[in-house]
Amino acid sequence: MSAIAHEFDLSQATMLPPVEPGPRAVPDVGELANRWDAVHEAGAAVGNLAQLGRETVSQEVASLPLRAAEQGGWQYEMVARGIDDLAAVMQPGLRALLSLTAQGQDTTAAALTLWREFHTARGAILALVPAE
Repeated sequence: MSAIAHEFDLSQATMLPPVEPGPRAVPDVGELANRWDAVHEAGAAVGNLAQLGRETVSQEVASLPLRAAEQGGWQYEMVARGIDDLAAVMQPGLRALLSLTAQGQDTTAAALTLWREFHTARGAILALVPAE
């Protein structure tokens, strides 16, 4: 009997070894906090373009890098990737909005859409390491 091959066929997959027990590298909370702040600066700029003004950042939001570093492991890695992914969305979106603004075009609706995406993604990142 032959198995049907499809894109999810794992019969030829290489299995990775388990993670070695022992101490892991200490997460760099300062670097993560800098990236988190930069994403929020981009979010503030988008908020201004959406005519919403600057958002007051709560303690729960501000303390995410520290909470993630304290958790370490997969939670820290997922938060770091989430921040990088959010930055990857915000950077070209903000550039496009600024380019259109420089041409004298109204970007309010587009900025509001990007602002909503920012808040949805940020909520998903915050859910990885909930505040107590």
